[in-house]
Amino acid sequence: MRARGWAIRQLDAPEPSGLRPFARKPLDGIGRTLTSLAVMRHEDIWDLEAAQEYDTPGKGMFAPEVLGPAVDRLEELAGDGPALEFAIGTGRVAIALAERGLPVAGIELSRPMIDQLRTRADETTVHLTGGGRFVIELWVPELRKLPPGQQATVFTSEPGYIGLDTYDVLQQHVVSHHFRFGAGRQARLFRSPHRYIWPAELDLMGQLAGFQLEARHVDWSGTEFTAESRSHVSVYRLQDAS
Repeated sequence: MRARGWAIRQLDAPEPSGLRPFARKPLDGIGRTLTSLAVMRHEDIWDLEAAQEYDTPGKGMFAPEVLGPAVDRLEELAGDGPALEFAIGTGRVAIALAERGLPVAGIELSRPMIDQLRTRADETTVHLTGGGRFVIELWVPELRKLPPGQQATVFTSEPGYIGLDTYDVLQQHVVSHHFRFGAGRQARLFRSPHRYIWPAELDLMGQLAGFQLEARHVDWSGTEFTAESRSHVSVYRLQDAS
């Protein structure tokens, strides 16, 4: 799962009428290998093949029971909007919000993901101002599952798919490995590198940027966040300049 962020409500914008994915210069310094990170571009990870296979209508992250609560909660927070989504991807959430009449814009670093989105979206521009909210969905690093001397944990195991993470705890880096296979002997591997952060670290980053934590739950349905939670949806409010 890619980390997602939404900036919503009290945005300065011209009269918006849809979605706009903003292209940005790909980030260098993103890495991959089983246990270390090598320099590569963001769109080398989220390439044309990944973009074309990302959408799974009605299944996985696109299943109504997964997507619906996220869109409901974001629509509630946005009010009349507009909304700005970071890592908009192919528009999984943004298009669903736009279909409900909420003006949405997005930022995406991967050109193939942007190209995939452009087949379904038009354009607008927005900027966050005081009083707006920033909403982010992240997973909690599962370092407590690492046995002594081991660097990997399995996060999903199901028929035809195994997902595992390899950690570099010194650099706070993790590489997610997604193995997909059928009845034969061959498997397909997709890997994505990340820098993991803790909820408290995210709160400090928000504070330094002028945001205050407003709410944190496990999921979009409002489940209580505890020390055992594996993920979180955090809502930050941008403080008015004084």
